Amino acid sequence: MAALAVAGVASAQSSVTLFGVVDASISGYSSTSRDQNNGVTYNAAGFPIYNPFYVNKGSVKTSRRELASSALNSSRLGFRGTEDLGGGLAASFWLEAPIKNDDGSEGVATFARRSTVSLSGAFGEVRLGRDLTPTFKNHDAFDPFGTSGVGTNLIHTAENSFGTFGTPAASVGSISNVGTNNYVRASNTIGYFLPADLGGFYGQVMYGFHEKNKYSPGTATPPDENKSRQGRYVGGRFGYANGPLDVALAYGSSTVGDDFYVGTTTKVNTFNLGASYDFGPVKLFGELSRAKNKIDYEVEPYLGGRPDMDLTGYLLGVTVPVGAGLIRASYSSVKYDENLVARTAWEVLPADKKANKLAIGYVHNLSKRTALYATVARVSNKNGAGYTVGGPVFYNNAANSFTPKTSTGYDFGIRHAF
Repeated sequence: MAALAVAGVASAQSSVTLFGVVDASISGYSSTSRDQNNGVTYNAAGFPIYNPFYVNKGSVKTSRRELASSALNSSRLGFRGTEDLGGGLAASFWLEAPIKNDDGSEGVATFARRSTVSLSGAFGEVRLGRDLTPTFKNHDAFDPFGTSGVGTNLIHTAENSFGTFGTPAASVGSISNVGTNNYVRASNTIGYFLPADLGGFYGQVMYGFHEKNKYSPGTATPPDENKSRQGRYVGGRFGYANGPLDVALAYGSSTVGDDFYVGTTTKVNTFNLGASYDFGPVKLFGELSRAKNKIDYEVEPYLGGRPDMDLTGYLLGVTVPVGAGLIRASYSSVKYDENLVARTAWEVLPADKKANKLAIGYVHNLSKRTALYATVARVSNKNGAGYTVGGPVFYNNAANSFTPKTSTGYDFGIRHAF
């Protein structure tokens, strides 16, 4: 019956492809937090209070080793097909599921990586379904580590947690939760892609429906449905690729929170620019990114409301071909700014959170489809930033006295694509 079903699908399509990646690694993570207090605290008015009996608690390291997946390329299993409709038109589908080959806990239970159907021709392509967002594509395209493993672009790590939905859907077992944010992938989208024959120019636009009920008049909105616009996404990406040069500009706006009765709408707006140039002996990568988490007030609060929060970052990277292998390295940095304003002339505001990351790795291609790889990375946090390379979070206690400092990690693995 299975063979007949496959044969039936194949006969109705010009092409049907089964594809995937199986990637497994031995990975280790270590994150250290320290007590940086010296007995001095500040009261609500900003005046220092000294405790001469304070005993520093030192540092605490949390670490873990594991057999992980997706450290070089994300493990996946997918099906894609195209039907030639004649006259230059083609209909296509793409169903791609994340898999966890380290323990088998997730397989083709959800096509959370991509699930689209499209129509293409001389006009370009119109694509419907769940797909990668334009702004994320710049992170992935201009990161030597492809946003996978301990070497992942720190900008991607920071922005992925910058705008989670206010009321995320609950996870179901180990199945990928598509209701936490739409930073990497957006659901319920309509996308348009420019034709491929524009002399190197490419681009796309995307709109994602929030799929929430809307009531008229608005005052009829039930209290449990007052987040009527949460989940909406609008974005676009345009670039130029010709020979060794590739450069792209992207913008995206995600509505991550909405409260009709309070009269507030929270959005995360992201703007980034990425580029790469292949000199032959080396290929250089670079990216600049800025994200803003802002609240739009229907009625501006008397004290001005919460300030916008900014997250800026940059990345510099390089790849160097060496025989059958490839050396990869990158340096990325982020800065988090809450735009706080001192309440008094003597109040001391906390310094802006900062972090940087250095990663280096090597990929050895045994064939076109199979590779061995090794990556090491280190994150240095400042002023309370708490980013890790993966694995366990930083230690803290009820007194909140420990400050995140460094996080290091490694991946040693094998990847096979088919």
